[in-house]
Amino acid sequence: MGRPLDLLLRGGTLVDGTGAPAREADVAVADGRIAVLPAGTRAAAAEVLDVSGRVVAPGFIDVHTHSDALAVPRDAAAEPADELRLAPLLQGVTTEICGNCGTSLFPALPERLPDLAEHLRVTFGLGPIRPAVDFDAFAAGQDPALRYNHIASLVGHGTLRAGVMGFEDRPPRPDELDAMRTLLDRALRQGAAGLSTGLIYPPGTYAATGEIVALAEVAARHGKPYVTHLRDEMSQVESALEEALEIAARSGAALQVSHHKTAGRHAWGATLRTLPRLERARAEGLDVLCDVYPYTAGSTVLHAMLPPWASEGGVGALLERLQGADVRDRIRADIATGVAGWENTVGNGGWDLIAVASARSRPDAEGRRVADLAAEQGVDPVDYVCDLLLAERGEVTIISHSMHEDDVQRVLAGPLSMIGSDGVPKPGRPHPRWAGSFARVLGHYVRDRRLLPLERAVHKMSGLPARRFGLAGRGEVRDGAVADLVVFDPDTVLDRATFDRPLLAPEGVGTVVVAGRVAVREGRPTAVRAGEVVRVR
Repeated sequence: MGRPLDLLLRGGTLVDGTGAPAREADVAVADGRIAVLPAGTRAAAAEVLDVSGRVVAPGFIDVHTHSDALAVPRDAAAEPADELRLAPLLQGVTTEICGNCGTSLFPALPERLPDLAEHLRVTFGLGPIRPAVDFDAFAAGQDPALRYNHIASLVGHGTLRAGVMGFEDRPPRPDELDAMRTLLDRALRQGAAGLSTGLIYPPGTYAATGEIVALAEVAARHGKPYVTHLRDEMSQVESALEEALEIAARSGAALQVSHHKTAGRHAWGATLRTLPRLERARAEGLDVLCDVYPYTAGSTVLHAMLPPWASEGGVGALLERLQGADVRDRIRADIATGVAGWENTVGNGGWDLIAVASARSRPDAEGRRVADLAAEQGVDPVDYVCDLLLAERGEVTIISHSMHEDDVQRVLAGPLSMIGSDGVPKPGRPHPRWAGSFARVLGHYVRDRRLLPLERAVHKMSGLPARRFGLAGRGEVRDGAVADLVVFDPDTVLDRATFDRPLLAPEGVGTVVVAGRVAVREGRPTAVRAGEVVRVR
């Protein structure tokens, strides 16, 4: 290499992130960059680790997180537990992509920041959060002392819309759409990774297809993807997928379908049609990929279980409405009969499939199903939910047990998918996917179920997402690449996080290197905090 080595990983099996067959090689690090050496190379280094019998791979890239606010400084009373920040690192994730499902910490017109702050408080569940006017301000707000790994961010359409026109259910005026396009263009020029939508969440759900096309055109000009939580992932998933494909075709943007699933009993088995549809679209020239997490349960905010009209006007308006008996009756009726264009999670499953994950003033409710909690109090589930939202000022997270294992496996094994946790790092009992997704794929699905080869799984966690999101110099173990690395034992790697103990660290992940520095040694975090905000140019 011509330079003194900082670190030498000797004797391991290299799975380089490209999908190529595993091979024996030594991996050296100097000045934060990688050099791949022939196996058995004799070279001096400040630190030499014998990794015989283990796999050396690129640090994993979690393409779908909601960790935007974890490294934003706040007062001590609202400071999240450090174990929330460590959970992805301990399973080998060296880069997270946040700003998903239409919600990011930026951008906004300055006069809209106060109203937007309430929306972000409820969404991220980590106390008061100050939104940022643009990506530069977002990056400046990430505290290096709190960053164990790297972070990149999409521009959330819901935040963008609220940051220009508030939470009204109406089309934007031409000047408002122009303002959104301008803010989006600025954020993408500053280094944001793409545009995301969450079309089940207000205010994103109020947007028509044409509005999204106009914004996705801006992403296309920058060569950055349109990333979407579909308008429906349940009974209308196929028509929602067609809308996403239409947006991509009309705008020219690459399409990333977030956490692809076919959830709810009316959609089980629909991956037999959606996955071939995605492959056909790609064969016809549309740049479409998707991501997936390896669980049959999802997680989101509780108020997303209510019809979209309930949230019009923002958090304050929602909480005011929920006090009315007539509003609760209307919610019950809409859940029972449905509303055109609304996913209706509870109507597709039931309150018995919805568990409370985070409710600060009601820790006794965390981990329990809404139907059971309501029955204990002798009230209707809608009344229980409305009262809980009022007590928590809207800040409640849930877990929805809504998918079928066969569908999850089809997406995991498919040629167009990559891995993302969809992690929602909040206090309480968050979904175990935040601490377990990558180890679960490697242990349960690769080794135990033999669903896909190790090399392809690592590619889905590294090289493929790096290419999709323009993360130059990352995602592969090759000469000159950024020295983000993970070393794991393929015979023992396994997730341990459960719904009861969701932050348990995995087994078998021994070493994690971030920007050339050892951040995890023998499965335990060091004092290193080498993470940075990644700008995509």
